[in-house]
Amino acid sequence: MLVLLPPSEGKASSGRAAPLKPGSLSLPGLADAREAVLAELVDLCTGDEEKAREVLGLSEGLRGEVAKNARLRTAGARPAGEIYTGVLYDALDLASLDPAAKRRAARSLLVFSGLWGAVRVTDRIPSYRCSMGVRLPGLGALGTYWRRPMAEVLPEAAGSGLVLDLRSAAYAAAWKPKGEVASRTATVRVLHAPTRKVVSHFNKATKGRIVQSLLTAGVAPTGPGELVEALRELGYEVEVAAPAKAGQAWALDVLVTEVH
Repeated sequence: MLVLLPPSEGKASSGRAAPLKPGSLSLPGLADAREAVLAELVDLCTGDEEKAREVLGLSEGLRGEVAKNARLRTAGARPAGEIYTGVLYDALDLASLDPAAKRRAARSLLVFSGLWGAVRVTDRIPSYRCSMGVRLPGLGALGTYWRRPMAEVLPEAAGSGLVLDLRSAAYAAAWKPKGEVASRTATVRVLHAPTRKVVSHFNKATKGRIVQSLLTAGVAPTGPGELVEALRELGYEVEVAAPAKAGQAWALDVLVTEVH
């Protein structure tokens, strides 16, 4: 099973750990693309601060993120699972998993990133600010930039099992499973059952709890049908729409009655 996650907007401090070693990151086929984004981002943020803030879409209160990006090559690096914070990652609570579940998380979780393309939760990265919606002056829109390298690398990373896609739209734009991979891909929406509306906060929190439930239970569905069965056994209310034709992902709705 491969679980595709969005990053978090906010991130924990890198601390004083050893700096980034780009060659140590998973998915080495993305190395050249990562270096190109990293080089341009650092160059942008060591130059005109106002221009960098405008390009990155940062408010006045987030001005300090520009200086943080300028130090990316020398800043401390920590496992990505510790760097990413926010509602989904709070609910996932990787630190609370038992050793076996942590090993499953290391194998199956893949976090998409405007800067790194995609990383495993065990990959050591520095804290940064660069969303997939950013348009860098030399590389253009990152969501578009990452499509080619992702198309070359991700099908192999997907293996032969289920692909559980929990990404937001901006990050889903960087790689869309196709063909045989798409047929074993499931996307998930979380709906407030009484209204059938998506509410952002508990959408993210429920997705985090779903991943934690699967990892804790040691469940590894090989396809969308098995995923639906597994989630129902774990106590989730799930509605499913099988694809209308080959080469399309399955769409799952998880219904939640309480907004929390």
